[in-house]
Amino acid sequence: MRVGFQRNALQFIHSGHAGDLNMTHRFFSTSIALLFLVPTLVFAAELPTDRSYITFDAAKQDAMTPASAIEKLKAGNRRFVEGDAHNRDLRAQAESTASGQYPFAVVLSCLDSRSAPEIIFDQGVGDLFVARVAGNVINDDMLGSFEFATKVAGSKVIVIMGHSACGAVMGACDGVEMGHLTGLLDKIMPAVDATPVAADAARNATNRKFVEAVTEANAKMQVADVLRRSPILKALVDQGDLLVVPAMHDLSTGEVTFL
Repeated sequence: MRVGFQRNALQFIHSGHAGDLNMTHRFFSTSIALLFLVPTLVFAAELPTDRSYITFDAAKQDAMTPASAIEKLKAGNRRFVEGDAHNRDLRAQAESTASGQYPFAVVLSCLDSRSAPEIIFDQGVGDLFVARVAGNVINDDMLGSFEFATKVAGSKVIVIMGHSACGAVMGACDGVEMGHLTGLLDKIMPAVDATPVAADAARNATNRKFVEAVTEANAKMQVADVLRRSPILKALVDQGDLLVVPAMHDLSTGEVTFL
């Protein structure tokens, strides 16, 4: 393409019409613009659909379904795992969301410093409501926050996410007791008690497979607890306006698996 433009330009200059300098200038300007424009258009056409980042507003939130909200989280996690996260202007996002927020999802995750939802789902300011507590367990305060985030603020999905090698789950598996932590770990005990192991396997934190199985069971039980304890959230799910789903984050790979 470049050779063709150069040949045409030379023919034009050396032809009998080369005296019109303004026309020559326009020819070169158009040619150079096309040389840069065409590759740019081709590159843009090859970008994934979620590549062009936008800050959510009311219209975009309204247009999103619970299923598409899950897919957006999955796409963000793929970017995180592949090291291809969006390059955001977080300061500009903070300014644009100062007068209102329209998050498309809620994520309850563990307190663990390595499992931050905004990072592992590659989302920006104003995209997610995030709640965090060791063991990603539910209480009345969490339920009230979820009801606000969905019924009032319009989020389309609640993700309750455990993670590999969870210290809170290990503590529950080992029957740890310490101050206020004791009551928190009690909320994980139903998952511990419900998780089977082989006859010769340990039912404590030394058994890593047991810990992972309890973590998955806990995430699923917390989802069931949300729907059992909150008629508001259950009604949104029944109407098709909300999904409440469990997930697991692998600390080693960064990958999130929806259960």
